[in-house]
Amino acid sequence: MEKEDARSRSRRLLGDEGLARLAGAHVAVIGLGGVGASCAEALVRGGVGRFLFVDKDAVELSNINRQAIAFLSTVGRRKVDVMRAMAADINPDAQVQVLDAMLLEESIEELLAPFGAFDFMVDAVDTLTAKAAIARYAEARGIPLVSSMGMANRSDPTKLAFADLFETQGCPFCREMRKIARSRGIGRMQVLYSIERPAKVQPEPGAHRRERTELGTHSYMPPIAGQMMAGYAMQQLLAQGRARAAEG
Repeated sequence: MEKEDARSRSRRLLGDEGLARLAGAHVAVIGLGGVGASCAEALVRGGVGRFLFVDKDAVELSNINRQAIAFLSTVGRRKVDVMRAMAADINPDAQVQVLDAMLLEESIEELLAPFGAFDFMVDAVDTLTAKAAIARYAEARGIPLVSSMGMANRSDPTKLAFADLFETQGCPFCREMRKIARSRGIGRMQVLYSIERPAKVQPEPGAHRRERTELGTHSYMPPIAGQMMAGYAMQQLLAQGRARAAEG
């Protein structure tokens, strides 16, 4: 019997050629919260070979209920550092660069320029204007992108779906995102969103608006969304590789 290794189960589905395509891919995962950290973990486990991880935050105690990088032992550490260490522990051959920053319209080009071209970008940030900046950057360069919409106050993972932003229905977060996207001239934007109506949660008395205490999150919803986005990204990367092979 052939000796199993870390890629044996993936190899049975993808073959050596498919694994090579993923190993040669360069993916930016922007935002390492509940969605982004699980997406990044799945991409590393899947064999993607080059990464840029972007986040400006440190792990907090409140992250433990849903974020793949959040443990009592990692509270206070930079998320990009924890994610880089996790990636190295999964696949030491993966090439990982990190950026401890928030990507804004006025800074995104300067911040991303040193990292070269990407084969795919994952947007898992929670700020609408930052999402628009990422979408414009990707669209201008022809980089495939998938963007997560709001997962807070949702309970049913079977209500998650991929769609173009301008074809989404019933999602308040998508509605606001569409307004900003139109104002920025964004033509299309592939998103993962929920068709479930968000639950109403009352903010804690005396809490500042920026604390967003009206947002609750199940332990499973953001990680499931992240895994779905990883699956989407890997299928797109494999399709890119097949198309390039056919052209060659």
